[in-house]
Amino acid sequence: MLARDVLRQLAAAGVPAVGLERTALDVTDAGSVRALLQERRPAVVVNCAAWTAVDDAEAQPGAALAVNGTGARRVAEECAATGAVLIQVSTDYVFAGDAGQPYPEDAPTAPRSVYGLTKLAGERGVLETLPDAGYVVRTGWLYGANGPSFVRSMIRLERTRDTLDVVDDQRGQPTWTRDLADRLVALGRGALDGTAPPGVYHGTSTGETTWFEYARRIFTLLGADPERIRPTSTDVFPRPAPRPAYSVLSHGRWRTAGIESIRPWQEALAEALPEVRQAAIGDPAGGADSPSPSSA
Repeated sequence: MLARDVLRQLAAAGVPAVGLERTALDVTDAGSVRALLQERRPAVVVNCAAWTAVDDAEAQPGAALAVNGTGARRVAEECAATGAVLIQVSTDYVFAGDAGQPYPEDAPTAPRSVYGLTKLAGERGVLETLPDAGYVVRTGWLYGANGPSFVRSMIRLERTRDTLDVVDDQRGQPTWTRDLADRLVALGRGALDGTAPPGVYHGTSTGETTWFEYARRIFTLLGADPERIRPTSTDVFPRPAPRPAYSVLSHGRWRTAGIESIRPWQEALAEALPEVRQAAIGDPAGGADSPSPSSA
């Protein structure tokens, strides 16, 4: 979902880039990572490879760690060997999710799920291995045209359900992958020209909402009655992995790089929805495998 928009943004900017699917590069295979980076010697690597099945990670912690933790460190080690900058995509799940105000980039981490723990291991691997060329960009509540997401699920369910129950006690920042990709590209440029300090950045939209309010906004933009969305609570939808109740991130670090933070989520959603809807209509699953915690 994210990687394809990163490649799209790079192509639009005329920047040569290679995108590799899992079959072409397995980050858990040290030999493959080493051979690829030694051969191609990229200036910047954007690591979008991740185990994102949050609930499955609870039952398969070793497999999740191999990708999110060990795999990220391995990529960082090879970037160090070849002199490449590494941008590592991470998650809001590294926080406990019990705050009352947006988490700054230097807030203490305290993940409550295996997924969050493995992503935090990846962050540490990158920052420890590449203190001068490692960048971690935390994000959350992603949606886009490519791949399952909450938005695609709502588009599908609007066509098939009379009413939907959506949780109203989790807060976060819906973020369009196109907007995040734009910031990742800008960060890569800043890293190469020396204007973007290495370290942690938060790549989420401005503002905040709940899944319930988010779903109602999607329905409104689709021309559907938002009253068909009914509020409920997280405990109605028990999951193996706990969901953060508060996943709102602050964005002050972008100023140090001379890059604007991402625009308000409402503005981005209005622009993105026609493209996401078209993609969802063309996919019979319509995002049925979305990791969202919200509807039934």
